[in-house]
Formats: sequence, structure tokens, C-alpha cells
Amino acid sequence: MLFPLLKAYARLAIKIYCRSIIINNQEWLHAKGPLLLASNHPNSFLDGIILTTLFKADIYTLARGDAFRNRKHERLLRWLHLLPVYRTSEGVENLEHNYTTFDSCKEIFEQDGIVMIFSEGRCINEWHLRPLKKGTARLAISAWQQGIDLTVVPVGFNYNTFRNFGKNVFINFGEPIDKDKVLEHASDGKMFLSFNEQLKAALESLVYEIDKNDKVALRQKFHIHQPLLKNLLLAIPALAGFLLHAPIYFSAKGINKKHFNNDHFESTLVGMLVLAYPLYLLLFFLLIGIFWSWPAALSVWLVFPFCAWACVQLKNQLDN
Repeated sequence: MLFPLLKAYARLAIKIYCRSIIINNQEWLHAKGPLLLASNHPNSFLDGIILTTLFKADIYTLARGDAFRNRKHERLLRWLHLLPVYRTSEGVENLEHNYTTFDSCKEIFEQDGIVMIFSEGRCINEWHLRPLKKGTARLAISAWQQGIDLTVVPVGFNYNTFRNFGKNVFINFGEPIDKDKVLEHASDGKMFLSFNEQLKAALESLVYEIDKNDKVALRQKFHIHQPLLKNLLLAIPALAGFLLHAPIYFSAKGINKKHFNNDHFESTLVGMLVLAYPLYLLLFFLLIGIFWSWPAALSVWLVFPFCAWACVQLKNQLDN
């Protein structure tokens, strides 16, 4: 019961934090399993959060294994439908745990579930597809060999910015991997190669390739035209939204920059804001209720989110 409520809250939070989410094939959002979403990984766990809030069905996401070392954290992460996957850099002795995770994934597939895997393995904030690891191929081929009718769909994430709110996110779904073309090979090595060749070719057409210093190309790919009337109507609420939310946003951003000034910066920032925002609204609700009136205080729960959304709609769409 709690997870659906959390998912609904996260869906609302993402709609406020992101200006626009453009999806090329929205029919996939209503898909059922067994389904494996094979994605690039430009923005840490924000990639998984966005897709989880968009899909009607629940998604289980593979996440870096070192986050599961603490027993309490592990229970929480698994409750959030996250499963650990280990890289060599996290200890060769941990790699054998990936077989347990893959077995869990195949159990999910057998129940017509959906799993998301980041095929590059590592998160880096860039507009570029990096070399693919073997994990996606290994999981998919193992499922096929066990008779699971798994569909593998390439997914490309593209963000206009990796450091600021007000995102234009372009999510591109590709054509499913040709299972028969992969399984026609006799050896595992050739099957892995065939699978990754297909996946790479698909993701190259879904992931934008842009130099970070090419502002013209970034604008051409990511800028979304805003009607003048919309700008005029939202101008005052947007200003109010900036003033009302500056304390929580810049405080969280400052703390995050001090401790997580890396490729996980924005995901941890979003996590902090999502957790803190209800308390922030509660504070203003109590202050207005005590010092003014309780009926007026009730407006906080609608006015604040609306003004935040308005501010997001009008802010600059590209980093300076």
C-alpha cells in the first residue's frame, strides 16, 4: 500500500521538477512483462525514478551494489524495487552475487514483470553513449535459454541539463532486440557479441551525441518553444515560486554540492528535495495557520506546488 502512494508522490514531484518529458513511443508506458528495459545511464538514479513514475506497471531497477552494503539500506532499497548489481571496481568477490540478482530478475520475468538495467554500467553526465557491458546480454540470453519469452527494449535518456531543475527530458524507445538473430549462434561469446551489436546500434540512434561546449547543438536538440501568452500568465506565479522555494532549493543544493559534487549530484539533490518538501510545506502551513488563519493555511498545499511548477516552466532551459 505504501509503495503505490510513494510512486504517486514521486510522479507529482517529477512533473514539478521537470519542465517537459517528451516520449517518442508512449505505448511502451502501458507495456507488461516479461520486459527488460536496456538503457543508457547519464543521470544516476534519476533515470530510474523518471521511468518508474511514467510506467503504469511497477519496474524493478538494477542499482550499484555498494549501496546495499548496509543491512538497513538494503531492506529499504529492495522495498523500493531496487536490486544490486556489482562491478569489478566494487570487489571481484562480490561478482558472484550478480547471479543471485539475475535469478531474481528471471523470477520477475516469469511473473510478467519489468526490469530496467543500465547497459553502460556506470553513470556519467554527458551526451554520449559509452561502451556497453556484458550484463544486459548475459541476463537476456540466460532468460531466453530458460524458455522465458522476454522482450528487450533499448531506451535512450537525454537531458538538457545535469545540474539544474527545469528539465527537458527526451526518452526514446527503440525496436526490441531480435532474439532469433542472437540465439542462432552456437557459442556464448558470439551470442553476447550479436546482442551487444544490436543494442549498441539501437542506442546510438536514441542517445544524442553532443559536445558539452556546443551550445548551438544543445539548444537545437533541447529547447522547447514557450508561447508568449503562457509566459505572461505564469510570470507572477513563477516569481512567487522562486521566492517561496529559494530557501529549500539553495540550501539543499549547497549541502549536496559539498558532499556529492559528482555525476550523482542531481539525483541526490532530487532525493533530498522530495524528502524535505512535505516538511517544508508543513512548516509554512503551521506558520500561516498560527499567525493568520487555518483556512488560508490550507492553500499552501496547492499554491506552493503550482508556483514551483510555474517557476520551472519559465526558467532558462540551458545551463549558462
